Amino acid sequence: MRLEGKRAVITGGGRGIGRAIAIAFAKEGADIAVLARSKEQLNEVAEQVEQMGRRCETLCCDVTDFKAVDQAITEIGGSFEAIDILVNNAGGGDERTTVGNDDPDRWSRVIDLNLKSVYYVTRQALPYLRESKSAIVINVGSGMGHQPRIGNSSYNVAKAGLWMLTRCLSMELWEDGIGVNELIPGPVHTELTKDIFPPGDKHPAMNSEFIKQPEDVTSLAVFLAEQGNTGPTGQSFSLARRPI
Repeated sequence: MRLEGKRAVITGGGRGIGRAIAIAFAKEGADIAVLARSKEQLNEVAEQVEQMGRRCETLCCDVTDFKAVDQAITEIGGSFEAIDILVNNAGGGDERTTVGNDDPDRWSRVIDLNLKSVYYVTRQALPYLRESKSAIVINVGSGMGHQPRIGNSSYNVAKAGLWMLTRCLSMELWEDGIGVNELIPGPVHTELTKDIFPPGDKHPAMNSEFIKQPEDVTSLAVFLAEQGNTGPTGQSFSLARRPI
């Protein structure tokens, strides 16, 4: 029970990596609040968490909408009183074309989902993170935020911005007892990536990589979540099997 007594908030927690992290945290003793857009997926997560005897708050929320985020975090804060762990997991991208051949609205939506949402959620959660006295923020990043690539600039730029935001926040918040780190999962088979690569196979472009399941990410997430305010901050932790 490495997270016993902790209160954790996970965005994008209805499926994929976020869902796996929520369930893993509950197994380690944490109470959970999950933000996602699908009520059905939220209910499924809540059922699993509550079967383990842990509390689970579920909130339908579009994390790219600042007012919706403010309302959701205020509700969580009123219920939990403090937030010990925040996992900014919501993300994804479908604008995989070169600049000039892309759609400006879709390009901007990728920035909103992967970068601005993290700013919104973290900003509004700060009073409750400070109340913890030993809080951890985990931003789910990507190796694509650390190196350029052709044909996916919106996602690369968003994740690069997320990495910089992680570092800036770590410097701003350490005196408040808040650690902020990036978790890079590497390639994972989820609903969002199923058309890119199949599960359990080697990566189509990188021979050293294999395609993980969401549950393969949870051990690193739990490790980071239990570090507290004396652990690392402003760091990037990767499960990738290649230099990034």
